[in-house]
Amino acid sequence: MLISEIFHSIQGEGSLAGVPSVFVRLSGCNLRCGWCDTPYASWQPEGRDMPVPDVLEEIQRHGARHTVLTGGEPMIARELPELAAALRRSDHHVTIETAATVAPEGIACDLASLSPKLSNSDPGPDAPAGWRERHETRRLRPDVMRAWIDAYAYQLKFVVTDERDIEEIRDLLAGLECEIPPENVLLMPEGTDPAVLRERARWLVEICRRHGHRYAPRLHIGLFGNTRGT
Repeated sequence: MLISEIFHSIQGEGSLAGVPSVFVRLSGCNLRCGWCDTPYASWQPEGRDMPVPDVLEEIQRHGARHTVLTGGEPMIARELPELAAALRRSDHHVTIETAATVAPEGIACDLASLSPKLSNSDPGPDAPAGWRERHETRRLRPDVMRAWIDAYAYQLKFVVTDERDIEEIRDLLAGLECEIPPENVLLMPEGTDPAVLRERARWLVEICRRHGHRYAPRLHIGLFGNTRGT
């Protein structure tokens, strides 16, 4: 499997923010979000080709119980089910961070961190040929989202750029035709600059209060900046 990086830090996003975790960032993605902050693992995949036993050995070396499988889009890696199952056998808590475009098919997972992509993720006019159309076609799979929601503990994490995104989120949730507890919906401001995040937080926090959703800060950006290995 193509591994961009493995590092020990704290979870910066979502319901487990602040928890010491080992992150396994896989390279490769089936989308091309214009605001992607890990293009080295998505737009231009890079890394080491590592067999699952070597990945496990490096994870174990850090000594943390929580492991986060992320990307890119980790679910497109053929060996991911093998890695997740091995982590479960080793008593690791496994979070999978995914855009929910690939069905889980019974993969071992303790927390499905689902981040469906809104229209604000458009790759833009400078994207490589064909990617705007592919991204738009692939970015939302309600049937796949339901498969994750029905099978696992989950959080729905949305990247928000402005207040117009909220209506799109509400329409998406209604289209799932299942009960989503408001606190399972996490709203995260888009951005990698602390000043931008603070400005968006001012109105996004009020929206969370209004609708009962959870505000999701980007804790790692505030602590370390937009740098690898954090």
